[in-house]
Amino acid sequence: MICINQIKINVEISGQGDMNILLLHGWGQSTKAFTEISQHLATSFTVYNIDLPGFGLSEKPPYPYNTKDYADIIKGIVDYYQLDNLIIIGHSFGGRIAIKYTTMYNHVEKLVLIDSAGIVHKKKLNYYLKVYTYKLLKKCFSIPFLKKYKQKLLGRFGSSDYKNADNFMKQILVKVVNEDLRHEMNKIICPTLLIWGTEDNETPIEDAYIMKKMLGDAGIVKIENAGHFSYLENRYLFLSVLDVFLKEKG
Repeated sequence: MICINQIKINVEISGQGDMNILLLHGWGQSTKAFTEISQHLATSFTVYNIDLPGFGLSEKPPYPYNTKDYADIIKGIVDYYQLDNLIIIGHSFGGRIAIKYTTMYNHVEKLVLIDSAGIVHKKKLNYYLKVYTYKLLKKCFSIPFLKKYKQKLLGRFGSSDYKNADNFMKQILVKVVNEDLRHEMNKIICPTLLIWGTEDNETPIEDAYIMKKMLGDAGIVKIENAGHFSYLENRYLFLSVLDVFLKEKG
């Protein structure tokens, strides 16, 4: 456990390679999401598997963070361990942070984005109806005879990330999901690998193609029939592709 910007951060370190890899998990996850990936990478690299603030064993932020605030935490970790030869691998929310960090600093050697967040689409009418219904139902459940239906009905509306977060983390989630990073991505100059599940309903594969257009040096690998956790759903293919990319000279 280390202290960065007055927050205790859990960092699990493994391996002794010359290149350093940071693993940034998705929303609602922790270092456990990358345990098997970390073990594999530790045979060739030094791996820093991080519990992001508000998740796992790390403390919550002192105020509702935005994506830059999370990127600042990553910079603090990099400085604390005096890391160079840096590779960042981020999944979903962790990918969003990885994008932001790499637009801010040019010392990242390689970037891997897995089913990454970072693209914001115009909301369809159905989205606003679901949000309105969710908020209305929450108010209605103050009526005693409706309370027994609360979980069943609320479960049909709102994202699982939002429903599972406490009130403080919901403030963070609302902030970060509305940050569109596409127009910052042209600042990223390092080789970037986009790995995506073709059946991802959280961050659709169309987002990968948008990112590829904005990035200078990027390739896409599709994992067929995989969803938002493509790296776990077909771990063998994921690791095979990752190994090739990491061994390539930048």
